Amino acid sequence: MAEEEQARRVDGAALRHPIRAQLLDLVRELGTVTSTEAARRLGHSSGLCSFHLRQLARYGYLEAAPARGRVRPWRLRGAEPAPEPSAVTGLGELSRELEDEGYRRWLAQRADAPPEWRVDAADSAVLYLTPAELQALAGEIRTVLHRYTGREHDPAARPAGAGPVGSVLRLFPLLPETPLPPETKDQHS
Repeated sequence: MAEEEQARRVDGAALRHPIRAQLLDLVRELGTVTSTEAARRLGHSSGLCSFHLRQLARYGYLEAAPARGRVRPWRLRGAEPAPEPSAVTGLGELSRELEDEGYRRWLAQRADAPPEWRVDAADSAVLYLTPAELQALAGEIRTVLHRYTGREHDPAARPAGAGPVGSVLRLFPLLPETPLPPETKDQHS
């Protein structure tokens, strides 16, 4: 088995561990987290959280954030120290994996959620758009989502009963299964 394939299998296994999944969710919610903060919020020991935070860093999901005195916080790998809620970032492989893992967990556990939280909204469509329309549509959707993104880093802005909800926006051209001939690639770029 190739080293890269083995790394992907180990990498995926790292995300399937329930404590690691909880820690990733917590880091996404808070921006940074220490093992002590994670232990307090998740109900595990500080040592257990520290171990799993280090494992997530080992597999490239987390990195050490700037230290606060003797405190060692962790953040998502490549995360900016103080991200702007309105900043638009591309979906990298890590983001997609976290989103997919969160959605799989939702599908597997939604029957255990409180009744008011057993709802979701999913939609899929094939649209025929120009590149300019694709960008405009993405901007319109981001504008709607932006109304709620400030709550992520400001718990005081959250209404009573609010909880984290995943939102995934993926607008992309549908390409044919066979590669385009060189002369038509320029027409699609």
